[in-house]
Amino acid sequence: MTSTRSPLAGRLAVNALLGLMALYTLIPLWWLFVSATKGEGYLHRGNPLWFSHFGLGDNLGRVFSFQDGIFSSWLANSALYSLVGAGVSTLLSVMAGFALAKYRFRGRETVFNTILASVLIPAPMLALPLFLMLAQLRLTDSYWAVLLPSFVSPFGVYLSRVYASASVPDELLEAARIDGASEKRTFFRIAMPVMAPALVTIFLFQFVSVWNNYLLPSLMLNDASKLPVTVGLVQWRSEFANGVSPMLPITGAFVSLLPLLVAFVALQRFWRSGLTAGAVK
Repeated sequence: MTSTRSPLAGRLAVNALLGLMALYTLIPLWWLFVSATKGEGYLHRGNPLWFSHFGLGDNLGRVFSFQDGIFSSWLANSALYSLVGAGVSTLLSVMAGFALAKYRFRGRETVFNTILASVLIPAPMLALPLFLMLAQLRLTDSYWAVLLPSFVSPFGVYLSRVYASASVPDELLEAARIDGASEKRTFFRIAMPVMAPALVTIFLFQFVSVWNNYLLPSLMLNDASKLPVTVGLVQWRSEFANGVSPMLPITGAFVSLLPLLVAFVALQRFWRSGLTAGAVK
């Protein structure tokens, strides 16, 4: 009887813990959604976790019209930084990880250990050195000041090497070379399709990281038209004393979450796909 109850009790405890973690994660998102739907002046009235005085349409209208519609520019900038930065970073990470996994050269482990060590360095520690370097190159207050640092992802390189070592058979690469395929063709036509789940994972991690980045853009950019949405919303938040409604940053924050949800829903199916099926005849 005891041996039967113990696994059940363990599963219940694990499920309860997971449920609490899910609530801890979802309640702030739910509060943000509910708050964004409340009309002007009703944010702190009634139940904070339930709908009342619905005014989402009016809030959205004010967000996209305030300060000559600069919020749309902030969203476009965030999309530019995130899509281009994540795309280039994913390609470079997969190329570097594949090379570290499948090629033998002097200093390979040293290079990999250096990349692995850089994963442990907190990103804020690199913000000031990056600013000084880009200032010397006269690239601050430009799109490149945010894009160039986002092209590098040590974690992406690490994940790519681990995934390439486990999922790309050496026999598959040798078969392609015997058939006369060049190294470039072997990588892009053989290895990359097999590594598609890793590509999606790296892209999503980097996309979310760049989209949510605040410190680096706030240091690099002065022109309001080049700001990402994260920095712009903080500026609105700091203008409460000047009469800016709290509904503007709250509704803007809710809108800024939607691209992340769309990206995750659109790309999650690749994690479940068996792309190696049929690769070897």
